[in-house]
Amino acid sequence: MTTTLPDDQRLLAISPKAYEHPADRAATAALRSIPMLDAVVRRLIEYGYERALRQELLAASVRLGPDQMPDVYTSHRAALARLDLDEDHDLYLTQFPITNAAAIGSGKPMVLVNSRTVELLDDLELRTVLGHEAAHILSEHVLYRTALMILLNLSGIGRMPLMMGMPLIAVRMALLEWYRAAELSCDRAATLVNRDPLITCRTLMVIAGGAASGRLNLDAFIRQASDYRDAEWGFDRIARLRLELAPSHPIPVKRVHEVMDWVRSGEYDRIVGGEYLRRGDEPPPRDDAGDAVEFYAARFRRFFKDAGAGVSVAGDKVADAASKLSDWLRTGKET
Repeated sequence: MTTTLPDDQRLLAISPKAYEHPADRAATAALRSIPMLDAVVRRLIEYGYERALRQELLAASVRLGPDQMPDVYTSHRAALARLDLDEDHDLYLTQFPITNAAAIGSGKPMVLVNSRTVELLDDLELRTVLGHEAAHILSEHVLYRTALMILLNLSGIGRMPLMMGMPLIAVRMALLEWYRAAELSCDRAATLVNRDPLITCRTLMVIAGGAASGRLNLDAFIRQASDYRDAEWGFDRIARLRLELAPSHPIPVKRVHEVMDWVRSGEYDRIVGGEYLRRGDEPPPRDDAGDAVEFYAARFRRFFKDAGAGVSVAGDKVADAASKLSDWLRTGKET
């Protein structure tokens, strides 16, 4: 369906399927095919871990609004509006020295922005980051993402109860694999928000280097991304496999190349021109099936196997561990 965009450039009723990266589509379908995984994720949240995480973040954060950093708050609402989302999503600023942001919450999602992000990025770059987080909300990534944040937080505090170990390691690995794919979709949406692919690339360059864009050369960074993709087969390709599987986000140079390939495909121009899939017109979920889905499903099953928890029993093991961890979180002691 083709329409003329309104003056505020709002992408009326845009479906996340309109900009969804194929890897995200396949990984999400594969993730949902794993027996008990949805139940495991919801059980994590049901037992109060989301509330604990939310309270921990809110206790050391500042809620932004018309009377608190109104420029950042206005940019946040504009990013939501561009994707035709409800603008009533809270925005919080927290002190942290890493350039990052997150949309969390399985009920009413909120966006959390690190202080370093606001300090380092210019207005357009910050709008790009906020557009990326708005896309996570529109794409309904927040349920799995919140569970992933809970697991990463628990594994990083050094007191994770031993009984949590193997089953949730497998869940975490599967969610990390999915999340790296989901990030590629949200980079596309961020570009629809800022309406300039080079701003998206510039933002990724700043996040990678940790220096203001005025001190960096975007053309050189884009060439660097090409060099990375075009590296010869051999040890370099083997070494990068481990590099790409470890973090929660895809590596920045790969993200740059993915954005530019999408723009060159013509999809970006078609969406900006008003030709895109609307909410409610999405194809049935079974259309996501295929070789790519099976590829991710096999990887996820292997995660569970390698972690020593068969898929058929992982849900029960995690449910039991979640119950015990809930008591541990309330008391502050291992049970």
